[in-house]
Amino acid sequence: MPILNQALIFLGAALIAVPIAKRLGLGAVLGYLIAGAVLGPSVSGLFQHPDAILDVAEMGVVLLLFVIGLELQPSRLWTMRHTVFGLGGLQTALTAALLTPVLIWLAGLDWALALTLGVMLAASSTPLALQMLAERQELKQAHGRVAFSVVLFQDLMAIPLFTVIPLLGMAGIGAASAPALLHSAAVSLAVVAAFLIGGRFVLRRVLRLIAEVDQQEAFTATALFTVAASAWVMTQAGLSPALGAFAAGVLLADSEYRHELEARIEPFKGLLLSLFFIAIGMSLKLSLVIAHPLTILGAVAGLVAVKAAVLYALARAWKLPGRPARKLALVLSQGGEFAFALLILAFQEDLLDRTMLEGSLLVVGLSMATTPLLMALDDALARRQSRPEPRRPDYDAPDDGAEVILAGFGRVGQIVARVLRGRGIAFTALEERLDQVEMARRFGSKVYFGDAGRLDLLEAAGADRAKLFVLAVEDVEQSLRIADTVRTHYPDLPILARARNRDHVYRLMDRGVAVIERETFHSSLRLATATLTRLGLSDDEALSIVERFRRHDENRLYLAHATYKDEQKLIELAKREVAVLSQLLQDDSDLRS
Repeated sequence: MPILNQALIFLGAALIAVPIAKRLGLGAVLGYLIAGAVLGPSVSGLFQHPDAILDVAEMGVVLLLFVIGLELQPSRLWTMRHTVFGLGGLQTALTAALLTPVLIWLAGLDWALALTLGVMLAASSTPLALQMLAERQELKQAHGRVAFSVVLFQDLMAIPLFTVIPLLGMAGIGAASAPALLHSAAVSLAVVAAFLIGGRFVLRRVLRLIAEVDQQEAFTATALFTVAASAWVMTQAGLSPALGAFAAGVLLADSEYRHELEARIEPFKGLLLSLFFIAIGMSLKLSLVIAHPLTILGAVAGLVAVKAAVLYALARAWKLPGRPARKLALVLSQGGEFAFALLILAFQEDLLDRTMLEGSLLVVGLSMATTPLLMALDDALARRQSRPEPRRPDYDAPDDGAEVILAGFGRVGQIVARVLRGRGIAFTALEERLDQVEMARRFGSKVYFGDAGRLDLLEAAGADRAKLFVLAVEDVEQSLRIADTVRTHYPDLPILARARNRDHVYRLMDRGVAVIERETFHSSLRLATATLTRLGLSDDEALSIVERFRRHDENRLYLAHATYKDEQKLIELAKREVAVLSQLLQDDSDLRS
């Protein structure tokens, strides 16, 4: 079949199946699998050889691992360490410990391969779970945040599995192969270490050179070449190409090109991942359900039951209430998308025969189909309870009529609130983080839960009658979104905003916010003043120098607003300002000497 015809069929099937699946609450991943199953040999027979498509589509998994590496920032992991490595690690370990003996006993696998597949099956489908939680507006609830932490750990665990399976294939399996396995592991670790050390010096320099060319197409080609080359290096060492892509992503996670790379890769990743799931759907041998119904359906039920039981027990141990713990257990009870790629990799390494591969792919695919059904069943059971759990509203109904609306009750918002309260000025404080609201109320502060960017909440807070709107939200994008809402619907309400940095200041200026305070600027000036006095300057001299710097910096901040989107002009301006500032502060010193 001509390639254009294939492309038309794939795109048409996706356009039909995915919207229907999402409307039914099944999710996009399941929609692609259904589309593939319809196109494959089990139903219509339009495509008889899905393996050829998989060879190309597996690049989607490689790109996915590259993006995961880009997003792997140590600071983010440290903040979430207790749930990511604690609950996530225990879920993977306990689930694998329960599944491994079953795989050894029922499938006759060697313990090493059984353990590897047990860890693989412990992982859930990240896009399916997070999409369902987002559609149900539960991502910010307790079980939603825990679910995100668990799937983050599961995604991280996929990386060593992409390494272990080729090692098992190279060394063979069994006790006699232990020396060979250790030798292969040592060689592989040396290759990875050399790649990480060499890549750290090479990748950024190459990207800097391409960025200087200022051609979008060249940067896109470079991003794709970086992924492909990293994958190729690992394949030459007998390792998975996904490992190379992940390592390249990690190397660039803290670079200035991270967001640009992710934006360039995203369209290709989405397209190839969609093709990957369609190809997997085509590979599902649905006739096995008819030939061996008890075996296949029993395996699906067993996998879902084991994962749900482990997750529910751990969620309760993590102090989640009954209903949220049940939701967490059900939304992560399926097999994951990495299982497809890892099972195919194990087959390519001659660790699984085709019968085992087809049965395993079908079990994982069917387990995904159970999740929307189980969540719907749980909702129905909850509605039929005699005392249903009250649903928390999207926001608390605040008292209206306050002079000031304070959006954000973190470090900055609390200071503003204390001053206003001390002067007896009425204000309405809005905070989106429920834990922050509850903590503030325990200390006697009257704070209302809700997203200050919601028009209905602003109306309930009396924004049409307020005199001032203080924007003290920490997150930059959320701050800008709230500013847009207030400026659009309440154009006469003055906004006083907190800014994290100069770029945040410029973007607030774009929205017409006149009073903007950088959150660390004044504390930095005080610290600079103290530094000068400790170096021998008098208090008056230090204050005069720092005050002159303050005026100069604020003037420069407003002058640079017109060109802040042009990085080259900003760099040139910054270089000129070094000499100007030095002369300005030196003149001040000369005048006072």
